[in-house]
Amino acid sequence: MEHNISLITTLAGGFGLALVFGFIAEKLKLPALIGYLCAGILLGPSTPGFVADIELASQLSEIGVMLLMFGVGLHFSLNDLLAVKKIAVPGAVVQMGLATALGLGIAMWWGWSFGAGLIFGLSLSCASTVVLLKALESRGILDSMNGRIAVGWLVVEDLATVLVLVLLPPLAGVLGGNVQPEAEAHPLWYTLGKTLLLVAGFVVVMLVAGRRLLPWLLLQVAKTGSRELFTLSVIAAAISIAYGAAALFHVSFALGAFFAGMVMRESDLSHRAAEESLPLRDAFAVLFFVSVGMLFDPLVLIEEPLHVLAVVGIIVVGKTLAAAVLVLALRYPLNTSLTVAASLAQIGEFSFILAGLGISLGLMPQEGLSLVLAGALISIALNPAVFGLIKPFKELALRRSSFARKLEQREDHLAVLPMSTERKYLQGQVVVVGYGRVGRRITRTLSENNIPFVVVEQNRERVERIRAEGIPAVSGDSAAPETLIQAHIADAAMLVIATPDPMNVLPMVETARALNPDIEVVIRTHSPDAVEIFRKEGLGQVFFDEEELARGMKAHILSKFAPAGVSEPHGHAHH
Repeated sequence: MEHNISLITTLAGGFGLALVFGFIAEKLKLPALIGYLCAGILLGPSTPGFVADIELASQLSEIGVMLLMFGVGLHFSLNDLLAVKKIAVPGAVVQMGLATALGLGIAMWWGWSFGAGLIFGLSLSCASTVVLLKALESRGILDSMNGRIAVGWLVVEDLATVLVLVLLPPLAGVLGGNVQPEAEAHPLWYTLGKTLLLVAGFVVVMLVAGRRLLPWLLLQVAKTGSRELFTLSVIAAAISIAYGAAALFHVSFALGAFFAGMVMRESDLSHRAAEESLPLRDAFAVLFFVSVGMLFDPLVLIEEPLHVLAVVGIIVVGKTLAAAVLVLALRYPLNTSLTVAASLAQIGEFSFILAGLGISLGLMPQEGLSLVLAGALISIALNPAVFGLIKPFKELALRRSSFARKLEQREDHLAVLPMSTERKYLQGQVVVVGYGRVGRRITRTLSENNIPFVVVEQNRERVERIRAEGIPAVSGDSAAPETLIQAHIADAAMLVIATPDPMNVLPMVETARALNPDIEVVIRTHSPDAVEIFRKEGLGQVFFDEEELARGMKAHILSKFAPAGVSEPHGHAHH
């Protein structure tokens, strides 16, 4: 075999070592991502032995970036972000600003240029979506209010970073890097204006034409019944839109792929698209992390230990403290502030993309990427421990500090029903937990039939909106006795749990029955396993079926309050 097989050797080495080290990382209860980075370090030129083709690896990693960003777009929900915008937007912007300032300050203290320090600081300011989602999922809090705030916060960070990736090339010359050919020929305002205009043009094309065309194409391919054609259409859309965006609009592959995912989310087949493309997305994401590891110089740990320590300090201590204080300042409870702070105590894929762009534009020294990588490896390894400290730290703070107790118990006008609430809402009412899609449909039916109800919702912004509509509502953790007490559960006729989060159902029902032994409980769930558990525990009437769920729950509730007025068909109920 005389012909060149560097692609095969790079893939074989990358996947093989990633599997071995990923397995070891998982066994050590660390994210597999650390194993992939370690595999890359071994394949790189900084360690002895076989060296993979760096040029090829960087092209494969570009595909990894496209598919990673496509995955972020597929899971990006504007509605989820809008639901937590009052905390996520100011929180993320201020926290990114503080982390960037810390990174910039320390880099300039080391003697780096302003441009290098700025890229370095920005690289330390954005946490990893991959690490965060896995951490929240493994703790079963992804669908909780704290989980949604953390994800919303990260989405804002991602959007801000995407904007930075778009603006960096035209600004490179001003910041002291390589002047781009176009920027050399034209003034800065022209280059910046043209860049933003092209981005706006691409966004408009995607939102106007893409939103109609992509879901339609996906549906036509799905109608053929061919699974491989469907998977191929999803991957082809992601990569060709990313490439087209770069070729026609001169925007980054990352932005093109992100919008491809975002537009595909509009399709009814988006869940299937995410599922079918996941194996390939995962495979190329692994190659991305391996290729990033190849650029890491382990000597930085020996030659610059204080620099590494400073970087880890900014990520794990600086960012965490900034996030915790910001969440508390926005009047959220101590538990929320600690969860969000722990979620952001790491950096990942966006940091690598930013640092790589900084080096290619001649803005940041190679040492910068090694420091960012060292910070990522150590912070991701420490992240499970940081999450594990939330509970003991909260308990210690509440035990030792009167200030912490004040923060936990501070008066929140949304956590109690207004004094002007009519008596009919305080006795014989329905307590509806959760005001999502199902909760809204149920409360609409209750209103139409003049059945009094009180809403319990963890999202403060939703509670403000509900109250503005004249609906009695309280904000708080529905599993906490004090929240249900504020909803007057002791005198209620029925508890309707319309939230998809199964973790809180058992403590919620126990609390409700302790305060009101005769209360009837109606539960909604997405999980077939949860149906069995709830049925065995005798928790109440359980509804499970996406299509008929709300209708079945509504008919059941109405049958208890107004038997004559029930006209809607029953959904699938499990007794």
